[in-house]
Amino acid sequence: MTSPGQADVGALMVDRRNNRTGKVMGHEGPYFQLRPPQGGREWDVPPEALREPTQTEGLRAKPRSP
Repeated sequence: MTSPGQADVGALMVDRRNNRTGKVMGHEGPYFQLRPPQGGREWDVPPEALREPTQTEGLRAKPRSP
């Protein structure tokens, strides 16, 4: 399991402040940049506000095939 302070690029994580799930795109200073799994604008998250998604959250975040 990835700990929030060591989230890998590409990992799905949840921002505890708003329960948004995002893909880790990188980090700048103390913050991680998350982007919605389907694309969109990145947002900054402090490491203490990150958590791993539940299985359900992870499945919901994955793209669906047409």
